[in-house]
Amino acid sequence: MGVKIRQAQPGDFPQLRPMFLDMGFVDDETRLEARFAQFCASPSHRLLVAQQPGGLVGYALLHDYGVHLRSGDGHRTAKLEDLYIRPGARRQGIARALMGAVEAWARTHPVRYVFWYADDREAGPAYRAMGYSAAPSGQQGYDFFEIDLGDPALRLAHPLRGS
Repeated sequence: MGVKIRQAQPGDFPQLRPMFLDMGFVDDETRLEARFAQFCASPSHRLLVAQQPGGLVGYALLHDYGVHLRSGDGHRTAKLEDLYIRPGARRQGIARALMGAVEAWARTHPVRYVFWYADDREAGPAYRAMGYSAAPSGQQGYDFFEIDLGDPALRLAHPLRGS
């Protein structure tokens, strides 16, 4: 496989642009490029890329919500906003490698929960195959996934955390 996971750099945009466009919901490509550089430098975002010898094959974007007003870092939450693997590179363990890097990042920061939503047609089954468990999201066609990195006895249910 030979995949390397690293922090995205502004110069990665040309290789990532087709992936962003394939994900959809791009408001304006010029603004997307400007935002990309900001996200690379943002302390509240972690933008990881998967690189193989031929170039970038995927990315993951995390949003750290920061310190919680009431519970501080005890229930700090980050959302996995995107995980994308190029179609020709899928089913090679790259998503698993990116998720491993997501979990490693969360463990080295004061993040208790990492959560995300995934469609129940393609992405949801892929996350289940990686060992993640889904819960109903309340939105038809989507599942809710969450990694709890803390003491299960001190768990707050998702709606009680306000995230």
